[in-house]
Order: sequence, then C-alpha cells, then structure tokens
Amino acid sequence: MADPCDLTDAVARQRLAQDGPNEVTVSRPRSVLRLAREVASEPMFLLLAACGSIYLALGDAQEALMLLGFVFIVMGISFVQQRRSERSLEALRDLSSPQALVRRGGAMRRIAARELVVGDMVLLSEGDRVPADMSLLDASNLAIDESLLTGESVPVTKQALASEEAMAADGWTAFSGTLVTQGTGRGRVTATGARSALGRIGASLAGIAAQATPIQRETRGVVKGVAIGGLALAAALAAAYGALRGDWLQGLLAGLTLAMGIIPEELPMVLALFLGLGAWRLVREKVLARSIPAVELLGATTVLCVDKTGTLTANRMSVRQLRSGDARYDALETKGAALQEELHPLLEYAVLASHRRTFDPMESAIAEAAGQWLAGTEHLHSDWTLIDDYPLSPELLAMSRVWRSPDQRAFLIAAKGAPEAIVDLCHMDAGRAGRIAEQVLEMATDGLRVLGVACGTFDADVLPGLQHDFDFRFLGLVGLEDPVRADVPQAIAECRAAGIRVVMMTGDHPATAIAVARQAGLSAEAPVITGVEMASLADEALAARLAATTIFCRVQPDQKLRLVRAFRAQGDVVAMTGDGVNDAPALKAADIGVAMGARGTQVAREAAALVLLNDDFASLVTAIRHGRRVFANLRKAIVFVVAVHVPIVGLSILPVVFGWPLLLMPVHILFLQLIIDPACSVVFEAEPLEESAMKVPPRRPDQRLFDSAVLVRGLWQGGVLLGMLLVTYAGARWMAPLEAGRDDMARTLTFVVLVLSNLGLIQSNRSWERTAWHGNTASNRQFGWIAAGAVAVLCAVLTVPAVGRLFSFVTPSPLLLAAGLGMAVLSMLWFECIKWGLRRKARSNANPGGAVHLPGNSCSGRR
Repeated sequence: MADPCDLTDAVARQRLAQDGPNEVTVSRPRSVLRLAREVASEPMFLLLAACGSIYLALGDAQEALMLLGFVFIVMGISFVQQRRSERSLEALRDLSSPQALVRRGGAMRRIAARELVVGDMVLLSEGDRVPADMSLLDASNLAIDESLLTGESVPVTKQALASEEAMAADGWTAFSGTLVTQGTGRGRVTATGARSALGRIGASLAGIAAQATPIQRETRGVVKGVAIGGLALAAALAAAYGALRGDWLQGLLAGLTLAMGIIPEELPMVLALFLGLGAWRLVREKVLARSIPAVELLGATTVLCVDKTGTLTANRMSVRQLRSGDARYDALETKGAALQEELHPLLEYAVLASHRRTFDPMESAIAEAAGQWLAGTEHLHSDWTLIDDYPLSPELLAMSRVWRSPDQRAFLIAAKGAPEAIVDLCHMDAGRAGRIAEQVLEMATDGLRVLGVACGTFDADVLPGLQHDFDFRFLGLVGLEDPVRADVPQAIAECRAAGIRVVMMTGDHPATAIAVARQAGLSAEAPVITGVEMASLADEALAARLAATTIFCRVQPDQKLRLVRAFRAQGDVVAMTGDGVNDAPALKAADIGVAMGARGTQVAREAAALVLLNDDFASLVTAIRHGRRVFANLRKAIVFVVAVHVPIVGLSILPVVFGWPLLLMPVHILFLQLIIDPACSVVFEAEPLEESAMKVPPRRPDQRLFDSAVLVRGLWQGGVLLGMLLVTYAGARWMAPLEAGRDDMARTLTFVVLVLSNLGLIQSNRSWERTAWHGNTASNRQFGWIAAGAVAVLCAVLTVPAVGRLFSFVTPSPLLLAAGLGMAVLSMLWFECIKWGLRRKARSNANPGGAVHLPGNSCSGRR
C-alpha cells in the first residue's frame, strides 16, 4: 500500500521540470559549434584553403570551387564521426552518474540521482553516496563520512528526526556527496542540485573527466613528428620545383599536395572514435567503462582476481541445510517435508540476526526460508523491537542484533556469522568446537556457504560495548547454496586458452571455496591460502606461493589489497572485482578495478574503472575480448594508414625528382580522403575479433601501438603498391596513343589503380588470419557501402567530361581500363602474399611456450 507521503511519478516530473536536475556544475561536452570550429581548424583544411587560394591566383576558378566543395564533404564526414564519439561519451556520463534507491507511490526503484526531487524518500545503506541533502527519518547504526565538506576524517553518527515536522539539525541531516560508512538510513530529500550543501560550494562529483590515454599521447607524438617532417619535406619539394622549373606557384601547389598526403591527420580522430565506441560497445554488453584507459588496457590483462558470490555464482542464495546437534534438514532430500521442531529456534534466530529490510542475498534467503518453514508458528516476531546491533568487523566475522519482546523485560540477542566466529562468541570447549568444525567441513565440501547462529539474553539496562560480553548459546548451522552460473565454466576455459589466470578471493570456508572452484572449472590442486595463513607469510614467501595458488579464502579486504600488489609486483596486469566499501583500496590498486553494478556499493563503483551492470563473470570475459578487439583493430587501421600514405608521398615526390608532370593534385588527395577516413574510423572499428585472438597470451602492457610489426607490415604493403603504380604509369604512357594526351591518360589510369588498390588494402587488412576472398563480407556492411560509393564516384569522374577535366583526367580506352583493373587485382594478390609471408614468419618465431607471436597482435607469454 502506498504511503500518502510518497511522491507520485506525476508530481516528481513536475518538480524535476521546476527545479532542474539534481546535479552540480560539470564539465560541458563539446557543443555542435565547438566541434565544427575544431574540425575546420585542423591542418588538413587549412592546407586545402591555401590550395584553393593558389588555384584562384592561377585563374582556375573551377578547380578552386571544386576543392571547396570537397572540403565541406570531408569536413562533414569528420564532424559526423567526432559527434558520434561525443554522443558515446555523453551516454557514458549518464550511465556512470550516481544511483539512488527511492520509494515513489509505495514502490521501491533505483533511479539516476540526477532525477531526484525535493520530497523523494531515499534509502541509504553502507557504501552509498548520499545523492541529495535529506532529513533522516530512520537511522540504524548510521555513520556518514562528511570529510568532503568539513575536512574531518572521523565519520559522524546520525540520528533520525523525532518527527518529520521537526527542525533539521546537522545530526539529523545527510548531506549530498557524503559517504555512508556504516549502517542504514531513510530520509526525505530537502535540497537538490545547486541548492544542496555540495552545490553551494561548487563541487563536482558527476561525470567522466576527459583524460589522455597512453595510446593517445603516443599518437599525438607520432602525428606531431610526422607533421613536422612532412612540412619540412613539402617546403623542400616546393623550393626544388620552383628552382628547377621556374614555376613557383606550381611548386607551392606541389608542396602543399605533399603536405596533405603525408600528414596522418586522421589518426587522432580514429583513436578517439575507437576508444569512445569501444566503451559504448561494452555498455551494450552490460559493462560500463568509467575510465576510457581501461578499454585499451583490457587486452593486456593477465590475472583476474574475482569474488565467488555473485560473480562466479548466480547470487541467488537459498537455504539448503539446517543442522543443530544431531538434527538435520536438507531441502533437496526432504522434498517439502515439515521442518523438525528442534530446528525451529535455529531458523528463528537466524532471521532475528538479519536485517528486516535487506538487500543481502543470504539474509533474503533466510527470510524466505523462514516464511516458508515457520509459517503459522510462534517463531516469527514482527512485533519485536530492534534496540541495537553490533555489525561485522574485520576482527570478528559475526554480527549481533539486540531485540526486545513485548512480554519480556530482558534483551534478546541473535548472532550469526562465520562458524568459527560464532563458536568463539559461545566460548565452547575444544571437544564441542571440534564436532562443529567437522559438520562445517562436511557442509562446505558440498559447496554450501555455512553460517553459525547463536542466541542469548541480557538483563542489564545498559548494553555492553562488545559482542563478547553477551552470554551466547550455540543453536546450529545454516547451509546456503548459491549455484555456479551456467556460463562460468565456459568463460573460465576461454580465459585459460587466452593465457589469463583466474584467481578466486573469497571470505568463504576453504572447503566451500574448493567445491565452487571445481564446479567453475578452476584448478584446485594446489593448497589454498587462508587469510590467517597469509597474515603469517612474509612478502617473499607470499610471492613464491602466488604462481601455483588459485584459491584464497577467509581473506579480509586489506589482504585483497596485498594480493593485488603482489601480483602487480610480479609484472602481471591485474583486473579485480569488488563490491564493498572496504574493497575500494584494492580496486584502486588494481590495473583495472571492476565493481559490481547490481549489488555493489556506490563507493566501490566510483573506485573502479569498469562496472559490471549485471554482476556477471562472463561479462568480464566479454570485456577482455572487447579490449583485445579494440587494440587489434587499431593496429589494422594504423597499418592501412601507413600503407596508403607511402604511394601518396612517392607519387608526390618522384615526378618532381625525375621531371615528370605532376601525378597527384589536391583534388586527388581529397578524393582519397573520402576513402581513408571512413575506412579507418568506421570499417576497421566495426571488425569482429579474430578467431584466434582469445587463444594467445595477452599482449605486453608496455607494447607500443606504433611498433616495428605495424610499420613493417604497412611499409611492405605501401612500398609494393607504389612500385606497381609506377609500373602502371610507365605502361600507360607506353600504351596510350599520342593524340589522346599521354600524361593525362597515365595520370588517369594510375589514379584508378590507386583507388581500387586502396579498397583492396582495406579488404586485405580487415583480417590478418583469413584471406581476403574468404573473409566474412556480411560482418561489415560499412565497407560495402564505402567501396560502392568510391567506385560510383570514380565512374562519374571517368565518364563525365566536365568532372574529368577538374581532375585533369581523360577517358581511358577499354583495353587500358582492363589493364588497370588487372593491376589492382595483382596488387591485391601481393597484399595477400605479404600477409601470408608475415604470418609464416610469425609462426616460425613462436615463443618457447608455444604461443604464436603474430605481428599486429604481438602477444607474449607471462613475463
């Protein structure tokens, strides 16, 4: 039934429209005008403007106008691609904004914090960021870290208002942006956005800050170096042309053409689009990349440190067994039989030791089992009053809750937690503790998560400060089952084939961890390391055990941090999953922190680079697959850029050196840009992962994007193409009739072969494993559209005389066209021969571990 004080959706929408979104000032995304201005100020377009001015000075208005027309086309392509990347980042900002659990119209729902309005009822729990200023109506052991506002590092204990109409004081107010470090609470929003305490001091917590990645810095350095060298070479070419032929304007035009052809201005745009769209593709796989560098680093991951519950398992807990002394109940074996009377107190106090409003899957399972097995009994106590609770602590893995019954004066205490902790609270003798340990081991061997339950009473009016001061009586054991996700064994097998270790870090009993590990497909041969044992190991001894150990159990959050640092010290690239407040340091310390989106705390999500929106281990493997795909496709695009610029540079320089007529002019470069830019940023980005990419070890994290393998492949392809174009030029001059204009005919045929060969370069580089004619053409429709468009425009240039004159072309004879088509096919065969030769060389240079070190993949074994 809806609370009359709850907001309805209609009222919430009205207040959101009136007050604006609940967000403080963030860095604004680039506007359309700013994007257009940045595109127009790129070096390529400045060079085109200079070329147009020269054509006007030469009196060739048609050429100048055509250049301007092409300028707007290429600018449009660049603008659309950058805007697409910008929209991807804007969507990521929205997805990564804080979430809030609210009650509207009597229903609980999780919404983006920016949609909160004054009057909303918000629930808080440990690890949450407070999404807006609110007055607390309910607080259970609630403490909030307000250091963001006050600078005080000690969390502030919060109390609930005596009534909702009471005047709010600081002790009753939770402020926007502060962090819940303990307990739970419920409050009504009193201020949002700029009107909140955080908004008044101008802080900014939402959004993804733009940052330069290592690959972006490397790309900028390469582009800057090539641009400086290219401009110097272009100036030298212009001077040489003017000095040798006495035509300084034509010399300047030749120099500008070379500059346009040599500057790899598409690389920064390609990189931004690959990383932005790569992050967006991950979102479609239910993985949010809060840090763009994580996308490029995923492919280098060598160790995955994962939790058991909710990551390897389905996080759908159910009570499987109850044990108390000799009494035993197994839900699978009894098949619906009634629960024995002697087990009623065990389940009764397991419920009392849990939160009534819970999001913990174990506590939810206990409540569900009690509702089924204790229905109609006197063991469910909705009328009992909660007095206080003692939360879990690193020193004692148990929690206690203190209740008061309407018909008893004494306090009633219910405790649950790790069996050894409950045994410790009950101060048992060694004999009974040993018998309980045997039962725990038996249940854990079946893959059950085991909790101990105890009860006690306390007659004094003032509660003690420690749980140990209560007089507890041991009630028994609760065994909960959380099945391994169906897709986990296949995902772990894929990781093993990809040279990635999967390491389990859990707080469970060793036997439970081993049972789940075996079901998941993890190796359980080596001895496990417990948290207690790890505490006694020196760093050197721990490092010696890391290579063989796959299971770490009963570990504390600070021990997870130690393990992450130990793996990284050995040279591993570590991805780690976590969900709690205490996991944040380890998530930050890992190369790639991975937070749980559904059950994780907000502070864990903020500390992580990736967020698994459905808490699924298979999604993490999918993210690694995408990381490898992004890096591999980037290298394919760079090989194509290198290869395609070699003939452009050669055809710009050689005519000046040998005294030939100019072969390439600015309009020809622009035509090629219509192929190069879309090919790099659309065709290669959309390519699926190579079939063998997840069957080789991870790449080195320090591997450069522009390494020798990329340059060798690109130079081989570009150099062979340049040689074939020179042969085409010479053959066309020899075959063309004198009266047809040999120079224009040779230029025409050379350009036709260049365009068709560029399309062949794209097709050949789409896959470095399959031959071009065996590729899956249906997998990349973008290439089909680009190829069809390029051929259609080329046909128009060749068949429409007015357009052909602007390119200084003449219509070639069918024989010459057939010869040009044959040269394009021959170039394609050469590209495939180069690919085959490099692949064969890579196989012969396989590393000692047997992994193939493919150029372009540059995968290596463990370092």
